[in-house]
Amino acid sequence: MRFLAACLLSAAAFLAHAGGYTAYGEAFADGAAVPVSEAIAAFDAHADKPALYSGRITEVCQSKGCWMVLEHEGQAARVMFGADAFFIPKDSTGSAIVHGTLARKALTAAQIAHMKADGNGGDVAAVEYRIIADGVRLAGNP
Repeated sequence: MRFLAACLLSAAAFLAHAGGYTAYGEAFADGAAVPVSEAIAAFDAHADKPALYSGRITEVCQSKGCWMVLEHEGQAARVMFGADAFFIPKDSTGSAIVHGTLARKALTAAQIAHMKADGNGGDVAAVEYRIIADGVRLAGNP
């Protein structure tokens, strides 16, 4: 009985620590996440270095769930999940923390059309910020 109680307490502590997140991709350590707006404002300091980034999900690929857009204070970055290494639910909303590498990418007209078609049809910039993520934690998702 003591063992069962200890297991239940450990599970409860783990769930409380997880903070209600659903994880996709590779697991990553907890730590302070840089809001997307701050990372973009100081792009050179964050570019090409694996880090934790945070923001609010504003768009998800409606074809496969193979990317999402994170926004914070008017700045946004498209989060790509490696080379389609994993996917998230197409109806994902709320906030997210991602582990990945920040980059800036110029898009071709074909890529812009593809992103519009797979997204919500909104504007897609010719040059966008991207995070190539190996792991994602979504808050408030089933």
